[in-house]
Amino acid sequence: MITTLVLGTIGAGTAMASEERCNAPMSDWQPREALQQKLEQEGWKVRRIKTDDGCYEVYGFDKDGRRMEAYFDPKTFEIVVERDED
Repeated sequence: MITTLVLGTIGAGTAMASEERCNAPMSDWQPREALQQKLEQEGWKVRRIKTDDGCYEVYGFDKDGRRMEAYFDPKTFEIVVERDED
């Protein structure tokens, strides 16, 4: 019973992690420059944008000066995952 519970929990975590990733085809992606411009208009200081697991991964500082790592859907620019690195 404990084994079933543990395995069930691990499986649920994996499913949640995969749902948090981006899956838009590259033909639908907006350019990185457009994301950078959007974030800078919101007060971010963007240091780097790269591609990871189908998302744009952004490193920089938000409008409050917090060091951030965030994943954005490259089609919609919606935040998928955001982490304060401080």
